[in-house]
Amino acid sequence: MSKFSTLVFKQKFTDFIKTVFPSTKFEFLLFAIFLTAYGILGTTIALNYRIIFDDRIPWDAYFSFDNRAIVMTGGGFERHPLSNYFFNWIREFAYLFSGGKKDDTFRLVLAWCSNFAVSLSLIQIYKYLKNIIDLPTKISLVILLFFALFTTNILLSFTPETYTYTLFFLVLFNYYAALKLRKEEKIPAVAVALAGISVGGLTITNIVKIYIPLLFEKNIFKNWKKFGNAVIRVLISVCVFVLLFLYRIDFKYLNFLNKSEQQYEKFSTAKKTPLWDMIASWFFGGNVLFSSFEIRDYHNTKGFYYKALFMEVYHSWIPYIFVSVLILLVFWSYFKNFKNKLVQVLMISLFVDIIIHCILKFGLHTSYIYGGHFVFVFPLMIGWLFYSYKNNPKILSLLFSTVVILLFYLALNNIFRMQEFFLFLEKYYI
Repeated sequence: MSKFSTLVFKQKFTDFIKTVFPSTKFEFLLFAIFLTAYGILGTTIALNYRIIFDDRIPWDAYFSFDNRAIVMTGGGFERHPLSNYFFNWIREFAYLFSGGKKDDTFRLVLAWCSNFAVSLSLIQIYKYLKNIIDLPTKISLVILLFFALFTTNILLSFTPETYTYTLFFLVLFNYYAALKLRKEEKIPAVAVALAGISVGGLTITNIVKIYIPLLFEKNIFKNWKKFGNAVIRVLISVCVFVLLFLYRIDFKYLNFLNKSEQQYEKFSTAKKTPLWDMIASWFFGGNVLFSSFEIRDYHNTKGFYYKALFMEVYHSWIPYIFVSVLILLVFWSYFKNFKNKLVQVLMISLFVDIIIHCILKFGLHTSYIYGGHFVFVFPLMIGWLFYSYKNNPKILSLLFSTVVILLFYLALNNIFRMQEFFLFLEKYYI
């Protein structure tokens, strides 16, 4: 009996490794390419500039990321309930190489941890396109390269932030859930609980996304036993998460409620920018296509003054056309594949963020940093759009040409904007 249990455990562990990491020679090749490309970028920034981590700058050095605050404390507990534990490990790991110093080596390790997470996220996207949607390699690679050049992936590849690891955990869970739903298997309670801790622990609003796939398990609303089992799995996940969180805040839950209200008021204040432009330029566009930048004067609480970089809204009609076409492709795919439960899982997840940022307006003025929570939905929905027209060569050619044109413009724009970013670093962060 114990021998059988050992074999089952070994098989499950092997399946886990194959799911999380590259499992074919081609996937290893892609992983190496992404590690190298992002690694060159991150290494250059880490060794030559102090923007990734400067002990004097707690937040907002670039695009409102909170690098130092996240690395040192995990960020505010009201938004990142369990991230302090995760970033304690990241920080101590970096200290191993830097000898306990917060120097260029420390920044380099932080950058490479982010690089590793983002590169693995891209492999998960490729696995989904190939193994779930079953797209040809050529189409999968074009979509993957398109996604790899998104603003979110470029910035998070060297940024030690919760969004970096949330992107990986969300993409991984969506791929894992898709495998289970396609086989008409239920998602185990342990997987739901671990996903709740990892995803919800880094950003609390994302925990609801872990429970979305359970709604699409086979006969979940037709069989009371299956429905009850799903409820129990959710309750177990919530209880584990809540207990860990209460332990972190020493069971002072009223402090959490007060802080949450303060955070909502702080980050939901109306800005002068029109609502539609914040949604177009920052929520949808800013996570994909860089806009122009503006520099602001900031200082920490101890009187250290520094320059901070933020994104402006788009000033040309071309980026708006780009964003419009991208949104059109995503929602065209949604309506075309409306009865597909895997598509519904992805889009409901996206709608969660649309409600939080675009309707409730939480953090909408800096929503270009939230891409790790939802931007992975875009390439996957485009993948499902290709799938829906797999027997229509004319539409396939049109879609392929459209994505290639978007890819070409995205590459030119984002490479150009990254040059501007380096000019900013040269001037203020050597």
